[in-house]
Amino acid sequence: MSVAEIKKTKSNLIAWIEQLSDSNMLMVLDGLRNAKTDKDWWDDLSESQKKHIGEGISDAENGRIVSSDVFWKNLKDA
Repeated sequence: MSVAEIKKTKSNLIAWIEQLSDSNMLMVLDGLRNAKTDKDWWDDLSESQKKHIGEGISDAENGRIVSSDVFWKNLKDA
């Protein structure tokens, strides 16, 4: 991307952000702005969260899964 293209893109983004009224979108953009790209998100998880993710991976690897259709049907019927 050339310097001129970068300037044009920045200008377009600034204009777009200035007209935003969706607070959720603004929060997402602010989160991106504050995101630390040199750190892995895994490091920010608690040990409990890591344990639950590991259990989910183990369940999937061992075939202990249900389709989304079955999940939603069971939830609806509960």
